[in-house]
Amino acid sequence: MKDELLKKIERREIVAGVVGLGYVGLPLAVEKAKAGFKTIGFDVQEEKVRMVNGGQNYIGDVVDSDLVKLVENRTLSATSDFSFIKEVDFIAICVPTPLDIHQEPDISYVRDSATAVSKYLRKGTMVVLESTTYPGTTEELIKPILEEGSGLKCGRDFYLGFSPERVDPGNLIYKTKNTPKVVGACSEDGAEVISAMYKAVLDGEIFTVSCPAVAEMEKILENTYRNVNIGLINEIGRLCNEMGISVWEVIDAAKTKPYGFQAFYPGPGLGGHCIPLDPYYLTWKAREYGFHTTLIENSMVINDGQPEYCVERAMHILNRHKKAINGAKVLLLGVSYKNDIDDYRESPAIRVMRELRKVGADVAYYDPWVPEFKNMYGQSAESLEELTPEVVREFDLVMVTAAHHNVDYSMVQKNAKAVFDTKNVMADLKDRENIEVL
Repeated sequence: MKDELLKKIERREIVAGVVGLGYVGLPLAVEKAKAGFKTIGFDVQEEKVRMVNGGQNYIGDVVDSDLVKLVENRTLSATSDFSFIKEVDFIAICVPTPLDIHQEPDISYVRDSATAVSKYLRKGTMVVLESTTYPGTTEELIKPILEEGSGLKCGRDFYLGFSPERVDPGNLIYKTKNTPKVVGACSEDGAEVISAMYKAVLDGEIFTVSCPAVAEMEKILENTYRNVNIGLINEIGRLCNEMGISVWEVIDAAKTKPYGFQAFYPGPGLGGHCIPLDPYYLTWKAREYGFHTTLIENSMVINDGQPEYCVERAMHILNRHKKAINGAKVLLLGVSYKNDIDDYRESPAIRVMRELRKVGADVAYYDPWVPEFKNMYGQSAESLEELTPEVVREFDLVMVTAAHHNVDYSMVQKNAKAVFDTKNVMADLKDRENIEVL
């Protein structure tokens, strides 16, 4: 089976399948199709299926013309009918792994996808989970579901592995195509063929580890590393504020050291599909072993408290202007979770909005990337249509909560009564009398 699959990969005869056509899945499907593999995308959302088949792009990291060309030449198609799984040789599962209301892992999307795949899984297929999850998911959850549903045996009839997604929306240098990939499989043969498939598609280095659990833990480490260090700098930032020191100047000075220091920056909180969530997967799994991840949990407490801290700082700013926050008009600049993208998943700016409204503030937002939003917590709002001097002057406080480059911050500073810059985007402005920085 291994030799036959390696030959099919070399001859570009593999039919690839991608389950989940979101921020991870659609770019991966496009790259597989561009590499010469017929690719079928699977998604339960009919709207995504319709858009892909119509050549309509909805993911920033995908080039519109690439999608159109691949659909027109029938190299890429999409469906909600999972029976087409029986036609594919390689399946990548790229579905969400959010947290539930109790801040515990919600692996229902992964479980449901594996169940759907198992019904049509045929001998000689490679299955790879890419969704970020706790160590052990591939072997403890996915493998039994696939074996029971298909009647096939992992390692003998099909290969199973884990290769964590590495997607950084808006990154101008690293995309799906050139980002190094880690692969861990349930057998040596499985690791060899799965790695060969990724090598045929991607330009980045393929690094093979001994088992899926190592690859799963590696992904958690990547994002927990960032969570912990951001927690550190957020706490340092709070202390610097108490001491009357600019944390931003401190960071600029520290990063002149050419070794032993990597710059992280404070902000209104953590957002996105990985960094705010992944440590919860690790701490949840650690409890199974009676282990408490004290350092990680402390960093999560700090980062989770940043929106409330920002609201507290906003209250002090308004007080100095003899204005109560209850009834104050506050304008947030940016609700996406990072600059220059339309992705607002777990956005700290939206949490800041919620906390401001709790204390009675009248909150509006402007974001040229996010004209409207609706999240899983029942929050929704629409952006102001334009940002003009007249609009800015209507508000008691302007809070910068995303560092978008297509906002005229100089105009904002000149017309705002008060500015709370949580991203330090106004660092180069000389007139700073009405600006306070996080």
